Amino acid sequence: MPSNIVLQLLGIGVLTTLWLFSRRRSRAATFNNLRGPPAASWLSGSLDKLVNKRAWDFHRQISEAYGGVARVKELFGRDCLYIYDPKALHHILVKDQYTYEETDAFITNNRIIFGEGLLTTLGEKHQRQRKMLNPVFSIAHLREMGEPELQPSVHPPADPPTQVSIFYQVGHKLRDTLVKMTASGPKEIDILGWNTRLALELIGQSGLGWTFDSMEENSTPHPYAVAVKQFVPLSGDSPAIVRQWLVPTIAGIGSPRFRRFLINLIPSKSLHNLRDVIDTLHKTSVEIIQAKRKALQEGDPALEAQIGRGKDIISILMKANLEASDEDKLSDAELEGQVTTFTFAATDTTSGALTRILHLLATYKEYQTKLREEIRNARKENGGQDIGYDTLSTLPFLDAICRETLRFSVNNRQVPPVSYLFRVARADIILPLSSPVKGINGDDIHEIPVSKGMHIIISILSSNRDPKLWGPDSFEWKPERWLKPLPEAVLSAHLPAVYSHLLTFIGGGRSCIGFKFSQLEMKVTLALLLEHLEFSLADKRIVWQMTGIATPHPNFDSVMPSLPIVISRAD
Repeated sequence: MPSNIVLQLLGIGVLTTLWLFSRRRSRAATFNNLRGPPAASWLSGSLDKLVNKRAWDFHRQISEAYGGVARVKELFGRDCLYIYDPKALHHILVKDQYTYEETDAFITNNRIIFGEGLLTTLGEKHQRQRKMLNPVFSIAHLREMGEPELQPSVHPPADPPTQVSIFYQVGHKLRDTLVKMTASGPKEIDILGWNTRLALELIGQSGLGWTFDSMEENSTPHPYAVAVKQFVPLSGDSPAIVRQWLVPTIAGIGSPRFRRFLINLIPSKSLHNLRDVIDTLHKTSVEIIQAKRKALQEGDPALEAQIGRGKDIISILMKANLEASDEDKLSDAELEGQVTTFTFAATDTTSGALTRILHLLATYKEYQTKLREEIRNARKENGGQDIGYDTLSTLPFLDAICRETLRFSVNNRQVPPVSYLFRVARADIILPLSSPVKGINGDDIHEIPVSKGMHIIISILSSNRDPKLWGPDSFEWKPERWLKPLPEAVLSAHLPAVYSHLLTFIGGGRSCIGFKFSQLEMKVTLALLLEHLEFSLADKRIVWQMTGIATPHPNFDSVMPSLPIVISRAD
């Protein structure tokens, strides 16, 4: 009897092994049947073609040739998935988001740069940080920052208010400076530089309770402002193998001093410059946290005396942190990490988007004229006062301009602030598709077997301009598409997006926590600038480099971004 049981168990074991082997072979056969571009090299696969300043056309070729999912080769010939299928995106970003996490290289690189902030934490730690931060990104708090203080309607006019909202206060400074600069006639101005200064000062005052810039024409830039401006160009100015493999590998070796010694040995000027930029970012973050902690210890009068009057994001976060339970409390390293994270996330992304809007309005002047009329009418209906938060948020043409630019941009190139994301599968899993793709053998593939450790490229580019969803005009910049109901295909796709069915701010637990902050900043700035100023194209070539955050340059070899534009007084 016992021998029969042993034989039965052995039989079950053999059958199970054969079933698992057969299933693995079937999964491998399905995956290997996926189509994709041939590897460009054995070392980097297609990664250098996907991740470089000129990669726009290659991304479009992949999406048009292979559909919602393709197999591409990355470092050392490893398989990687390139995806923009809506159902697959929902599983990656929402349903199975804790299986598809940020890659080790992303986390390690960002931890070196930003410390222990939102961009560098996973799982429970990330959820805990986000729980602490959600209240300061609420609509109520944004309304307080974006609502202008109304002046009494009396004659003669009352003295200017002693306090106005942070967004309008900083926006007025930029507008007044540009008006002054164009007093003698039209002038060519690097609008990206000014938008970057504006975005940094806005996140400085509203986010950190700190000022970096007087917003005057010839003021000396703060070292932090210089470092922030250099960061994106420098971080994208090195081969993919350095960013994706070499630096993360060094980060796991020895002590911080030894790791710095190894970085110093690498013969890369851009890497050494990036090292110095990171030093500046960290030093300033520590300085801000120390100043906030001192003010908190001294009480509310000390906070009230600071920039932001204690209502900035970091002050509110630190006050909440003092009262939080031990399991929710953030460490000093986590608080310092939020400073650099907020500043980086809110500066280059929003300034780039605002610059693209002004570039497009300079290209299509009829849209600029129509938008200026809408803004002036809204101010007139508000008794000549700055436009309030609720009205500003719902101006239809202003909203359409912003949405369409965040969906699509200039010169037949879709340029969201971030064009793609990397994820890694932390376990074996099946990834379903909303539409089948043709395999190499001609069969339809309805789901993809994803192996633990496989990297996935989420294409924001391709999702936002997919003709199957957005229609045959998906590659055209058409703000009016937002003034009527969106195509049913977009609505029924159920894209995992927190904003307008667009993947620009992604979705799920790692969606952009500050996307409403960014919208408010863009709308306040456009309302103030367009009412008084007109923007026209300069006689200069502009290309948008596909760096980590898209930036305008005179050519693809340029390191420092700029966008010259002609500004004059508006009639």
